[in-house]
Amino acid sequence: MAIATSNHLQAQRTIHDPRWQQVLSRDAQADGTFFYSVKTTGVYCRPSCGARQARPENVAFHTTSAAAEAAGFRPCQRCKPDQATLAETSAAKVALACRLIETADTSPSLAQLADHVGVSRFHFHRLFKSVTGLTPKAYASAHKAQHMRQKLAANMKITDAIYEAGYGSTSRFYDAASQALGMQPSQYRHGGRQAQIHFALAQCSLGAILVASSAKGVCAISIGDEPEPLLRALQDRFSAAELIGGDPGYESLVARVIAFIESPKLGLDLPLDVQGTVFQQRVWQALREIPSGTTVTYSELASQIGFPKAVRAVASACAANTLAVAIPCHRVIRQDGALSGYRWGVARKQALLAKEAAD
Repeated sequence: MAIATSNHLQAQRTIHDPRWQQVLSRDAQADGTFFYSVKTTGVYCRPSCGARQARPENVAFHTTSAAAEAAGFRPCQRCKPDQATLAETSAAKVALACRLIETADTSPSLAQLADHVGVSRFHFHRLFKSVTGLTPKAYASAHKAQHMRQKLAANMKITDAIYEAGYGSTSRFYDAASQALGMQPSQYRHGGRQAQIHFALAQCSLGAILVASSAKGVCAISIGDEPEPLLRALQDRFSAAELIGGDPGYESLVARVIAFIESPKLGLDLPLDVQGTVFQQRVWQALREIPSGTTVTYSELASQIGFPKAVRAVASACAANTLAVAIPCHRVIRQDGALSGYRWGVARKQALLAKEAAD
């Protein structure tokens, strides 16, 4: 009787653990985030293992392969959990290429990058985009833009910053300046001096809302209890820019954002001025691909972008998002299903998810 009771309790613990559903569905995206062992066979496996399904009362979960082996289990010969997965191998190749892009004086060609990691150009291009969400050329451009922003923030001369960032000529940089910075480089360095930022304030069911746009696109969507702190934060961010409010035409854009908040099924397709590191932009792009009414965990999101161990970095990128609802970081939850870490308050995160679930 005692053994039967113990088995029943263990089965219930396993069944109610969210990782069990990933094992049942053989979720390859969960590989690397945890391992499970089966006491009747003495082996441990990846979540995606295709072996015969174990009974839940015989299953235990482990955070690492080392932990599973320390508990006395040996690696499964089918899924080989003690070896690198294809996704991990691919991510390592892409990381190697990224380091070459980031350290080279001039952007390497596609052929040079492919040779550097030992694959064909066609395979490398497809692999790089699947892992980072960007083409190698787009990644190199984003890295140069990031480097340029750092140099300008350090008050380096614009011409020097252009060459330091890896642009071959000033004309090549100025052709891409608005795309890279959202404004001209001299304006960016001086907190948006002479740049125009249109904004509008309104009220919605979540509280006060501020929407602002540069010449490139929407650069801020903020939500709070009162409008004044939202406006002060915008002024601090663009301390020398000309802030233009009260434009009836622009207020119609705010109405579109509010309509989306109240009824997510309407969708929200706006030009965005997204400024961040290459990694942050990869996370934000992945966030925009999460369907309304769906949630993912931070570890799942990290796996989706090809960096399963970068859970904290993913959480930091979510926290750095300045475009509420347009980049839906509210759809990311903790491993245990709890809500946390939302820039505009957990209660608003819960309200947004409830609206999407009911829509």
